[in-house]
Amino acid sequence: MNLSRVFHAKSIAIIGASLDETKRGYQAIKTLQREGFEGDIYPVNPKLESVRGIKCFASVTDIFDPVDVALITTPPATIPAVMEECGRKGVAGVVIIAGGFGELGNSGRKKEEEIVELAEKYNIRIIGPNTSGMISLKNNLNLVGLDDVPKGDIALLSQSGNIALHLITEAKLRSQKGFSFYVGVGNEADLKFHEYLEFFGEDPDTKTILMYVEGLREGRKFLQQAHRTTLKKPVVLLKSGRSTTGRKSAGSHTGALAGISEVARTAFQRAGIITIENSDELFPVAESLSNLPPIKNNRIAILADGGGHATIAADLLTDYNIDIPGLAEKTKKKLAGFLPGNASLINPVDVAGGTDANPSIFADCARALLEDDHVDGLLIVGLFGGYGIRFADKLRFMEEDAAHRMGKMIKEFNKPIIFQSLYNAANSHSLELLRYYGIPCYESLDIACRCMAALCDYGSYLDTYHKKSVKFVFNCGARAKPAGKQIIDQARQEKRLALLEPEAKKMLHLHDVPVDLDRVAKTAGEAVNLAKELGGEVVLKIVSPDILHKTDAGGVRLGLESPEDIEAAFKDIMTNAEKYKPGAELTGCMVSRMEEDGVEIIIGTKIDEQFGPVIMFGLGGILVEVVKDVSFRVLPLSRKAAKNMIGEIKSAPILNGVRGKPPVDKKALVDLLMTVSEIIEAYPQIEEMDLNPVIAHEDGISLVDARIILKDPEDPTCDEH
Repeated sequence: MNLSRVFHAKSIAIIGASLDETKRGYQAIKTLQREGFEGDIYPVNPKLESVRGIKCFASVTDIFDPVDVALITTPPATIPAVMEECGRKGVAGVVIIAGGFGELGNSGRKKEEEIVELAEKYNIRIIGPNTSGMISLKNNLNLVGLDDVPKGDIALLSQSGNIALHLITEAKLRSQKGFSFYVGVGNEADLKFHEYLEFFGEDPDTKTILMYVEGLREGRKFLQQAHRTTLKKPVVLLKSGRSTTGRKSAGSHTGALAGISEVARTAFQRAGIITIENSDELFPVAESLSNLPPIKNNRIAILADGGGHATIAADLLTDYNIDIPGLAEKTKKKLAGFLPGNASLINPVDVAGGTDANPSIFADCARALLEDDHVDGLLIVGLFGGYGIRFADKLRFMEEDAAHRMGKMIKEFNKPIIFQSLYNAANSHSLELLRYYGIPCYESLDIACRCMAALCDYGSYLDTYHKKSVKFVFNCGARAKPAGKQIIDQARQEKRLALLEPEAKKMLHLHDVPVDLDRVAKTAGEAVNLAKELGGEVVLKIVSPDILHKTDAGGVRLGLESPEDIEAAFKDIMTNAEKYKPGAELTGCMVSRMEEDGVEIIIGTKIDEQFGPVIMFGLGGILVEVVKDVSFRVLPLSRKAAKNMIGEIKSAPILNGVRGKPPVDKKALVDLLMTVSEIIEAYPQIEEMDLNPVIAHEDGISLVDARIILKDPEDPTCDEH
């Protein structure tokens, strides 16, 4: 159903209307009246005749006129019956305040499923349950009860009422910017984040979407929609739950390393979302993106009236990988005409007291810098806004003149200006003028620099990602091989949730991964004979459906060549395995060729609970979980994404060759990443895959160890992602 009828409702039923001023059923009616809601209000309570002078109805079905939205404030046990009545009435959407549903676990989840079934039956959309409410500022539809929410063009989606209150309060106190909508998303029982994103992405009154997210019910759909929305307008998001504490290993290195922070960060970045780490940066970044043009070339000039702030600003912007370019000679000549001889005319520009007697010179300097073709944005830091306080009252008029002039430069040059002022809290008229023109002003230098970085990030995304028309898809069309299906079916028949290593390698071989099809020796004598066939040094590894981590079990021996050593190693491995896991099924030992030295790599996949299949790349070996030098992407991959994964690990220089060693074959690594992506797409039965180590050589790769873990057959995603 079109959500316009919900968010632009012309009639509201307050189910659970009350005469008690402390109840939501009273507060909602009071707020709608006070805020001047432009539609009809229908209190519903069978025990009351009227509330605040408005006739009360016994049931929503008794209301003669159409009802667009119902605010349900009654207890959880009553809600199924209320939903039935709303369905018969033809209500388009309901806002369910009560908690006690999915957030409580299985018992509450069943109640939640019941109301969702009723919503589907009657084609009703649910906001919540467990929500703080919803506000549509355009028609003064306030179902939250907050006073004087400032109107503007930022749509706010939040899973926390307190976070929303904080952001709205910040907007009221410190900004000219306000909101077009607020939605307390709650449990996402029906309406999901991606559906809100789609609606606000098309809404003409919304320029920026601001989100606080604790969890996503349908993460992959959200990413797909975000990719479409960020092409039109910026999306700013703070994701909580970044700690990996308490997250258990899913049986592989990849499962142990895939913390939600890294997976979410890269997934959001790929979809063009601006992610925020600190809550105090959330509204300022949204405000800046809403007010100012994005920066496409990542080059910022800094104008300061003190060396300390200029230096710190340069350091902060550099930390965000922002370029502080040198200025053109003609720009330096212009600046020299305004400023004293001891002023610094490089970037950052320090006026060196040149504005103390006339702060309007800031506007002259700003124009000179914005006219420079090497400058794409301007950060002004220091005392502006406080000259009339710090030096002389008569300077206030000069500051205001400068504010007017700089405010008009935004449209003239289509380049952003952001201010950091020590006097931001003083609310001087000059700073108010800057805000009137859409120039953000902050007391914190860190926040000002973060806002500038967000403008650069969004501009870069628009200029590179969308410009090349890279499609954000989740189905690359990969198909399973019949022999691959047979391998998985065999494991299923044997009630195994993991492929044996020879099976895993055969699966990879079927998809053209360069891997030796090693053979399994069931006795020491067979191991000796297989080693003779291979020639040279060999490796013995335990093969057991009950032992995943072979090294931990003492189940690996390297560099074996003589029959005596091979026979002794076989016996030691079998003994160690039995001690490690008594009663384990021991199939034998796999005999493999000893590979040449190279750089050890790990490539792995897992199923993220929010985003589905993800892939990991990093330095491998037995210390991978200690070093944790890895990168993640949501699958499937593009070749560009695969290349970026390889290049962004901290140890990437090792792959380029160090201390006389040649660079590794990166194309072979990209090919392997792409093939793994296709395999995970083709076989939805796979839960996790670890290829560790993969030895990268100057020419090609050697896949030494492979592990594939299958989903539980009862998992509903076994047949499709």
